Amino acid sequence: MPHSAITPRVIWLLAGEASGDVLGAHLMQALHARDPHLIFVGIGGPRMEALGLTSLFPMRELAVMGLVEVLPRIRQLSQRLNEAVNDVVLRQPDMIVTIDSPGFALRFLKRLRHVTVPKIHYVGPQVWAWHEKRVHSFPELWDRLLCLLPFEVEWFGDRGVAVDFVGHPVLQSGADQGDAKRFRLRHGIADEAPILILMPGSRRSEVPRLLPVYGKMLALLKERLPGIVPVLPLSPLVAQTVRAAVARWPVKPIIVTELHDKHDAFAAAGAALTKSGTSTLELALAHVPMAVAYRVNPVTAFMARRMIKVKYVAMVNLLAGREVVPELLQERCTPGELAEASYALLTDPSLGAEQRAAFDEVLAQLRPPESLAHNGTPSDAAAEAVLRILNARSASGTSESGA
Repeated sequence: MPHSAITPRVIWLLAGEASGDVLGAHLMQALHARDPHLIFVGIGGPRMEALGLTSLFPMRELAVMGLVEVLPRIRQLSQRLNEAVNDVVLRQPDMIVTIDSPGFALRFLKRLRHVTVPKIHYVGPQVWAWHEKRVHSFPELWDRLLCLLPFEVEWFGDRGVAVDFVGHPVLQSGADQGDAKRFRLRHGIADEAPILILMPGSRRSEVPRLLPVYGKMLALLKERLPGIVPVLPLSPLVAQTVRAAVARWPVKPIIVTELHDKHDAFAAAGAALTKSGTSTLELALAHVPMAVAYRVNPVTAFMARRMIKVKYVAMVNLLAGREVVPELLQERCTPGELAEASYALLTDPSLGAEQRAAFDEVLAQLRPPESLAHNGTPSDAAAEAVLRILNARSASGTSESGA
């Protein structure tokens, strides 16, 4: 005799860094809006945990980048990989959704190839930039790839990967909703004081490489702009480390960890220096003129240069097809070059105007397709794609059990 109780379906989520935690939280909200009975388990950060996920272990343990940086932690990462795989095997969830973090996520999915659970990977691995050969293993790792960038649909599709473009969640980040006046009042900043955003990254392994350069850059910039106010928007995962590192900077920076404060800082800022990645799109959405600064271990940089196949590393430049924002990488990531770029952006209005016009063109490409989002957000589009596969599996399971 059938019973009316609903058996909750379980989705196993994996996010390995701060940006993935944000993606995962938005996805959880969009999925719960469609099916409030869903249960989420797996690995995530504070934003996903605030929505009910109990993380198998702290997400910050996976936030490592670069060959040299990973090597000392291989044993620990291997242990965590075993824990994650064993948890999936024991729980037998209804679906697995891995979010970005390809270094860990692809190893995780490889270990689960023979587990008959639908799998989705959210955020296309940037193999179009390097490691193209890795794409041949993707069809056996997951059932569907959800991409954030429009050109990835054709690129992955031509290589046999089932893919959906769901739009870029930066559009729903709220980065363009800040209040400049509120930020200046909250932190006691004069109306005429120039504000410079400094974004060194969200990973503990990358922050130490940019902070010393930023500090020396500020010493130079202060001579030309005595009233400069540096602002560091940081993930809570690295905030304490950064506070200790900037204690002796020549200009005391304002450190913000709350999302609303970060967006208010964007609204008040005249320019920004940022690492490459999603932060360039956040700043573009907020219309903050920027330069990209990035530095990794020399060995990692040497290997990367031999493999990278794209002309630009900044997402804004990649989508525009030209250098909209300066890229000051590795040898060019020096205090002098960063100070010069910052001064130009803060004092030459025409540079900012040119960048802002290009930002609008780039952001227009990132809207989700109508077929998935139905005038909704990128996370709505991603949730629709996830539920399409989850519901197909549920329907198949129902028919099989009733046969």
